[in-house]
Amino acid sequence: MKKEKIYRVFSHIPELTTPRLTLRRMMVADTSDMYEYASRPDVTKYLTWNPHPDRNYTREYLEYLGNRYAAGMFYDWAVVYEPDCKMVGSCGFTSFNCTSDSAEVGYVLNPEYWGRGIAAEALDRILEFGFDSLGLHRIEARFIEGNEQSRRVMEKVGMSFEGILREGMLVKGSYVNVGVCSILLREWKELHQK
Repeated sequence: MKKEKIYRVFSHIPELTTPRLTLRRMMVADTSDMYEYASRPDVTKYLTWNPHPDRNYTREYLEYLGNRYAAGMFYDWAVVYEPDCKMVGSCGFTSFNCTSDSAEVGYVLNPEYWGRGIAAEALDRILEFGFDSLGLHRIEARFIEGNEQSRRVMEKVGMSFEGILREGMLVKGSYVNVGVCSILLREWKELHQK
């Protein structure tokens, strides 16, 4: 996989759909919906970033993402729950290793929508895009130890737990253990026989 392909694809990030979701680029119009969950400490407890302090911060962040999308250097989709016409989180790629045809994925979801299978539905669609459209061989996801809910989402879409990276990341001033799950193209194909 070539970096140029990633820039080309993500500078015009495609809209993806599932039975209940639309995955599209994030927009400034999403400020209120994003702030609703991004401002909550229970959401960011196991993430690398702190709660958004106010709506203005969220709006400025979304403005910044507009430039990153235009450059083809941001790989995350807004997760829109269609029954409520509401952005309820984000899901997408956090990084690519072009030499090895692999990528890392991540996601965050508004707690008001936890327990409905939305994160797994969005993640499953991103995996499909990664394997079918980007030609990836391996996709992995990471979670801070203790976030079993996130690990369950990964396993629900067919990812296998690989182990713990002991104090593998410095997050908010502390070294944390990081769990890794992954799925390979052949495993994805076996799960989704067409």
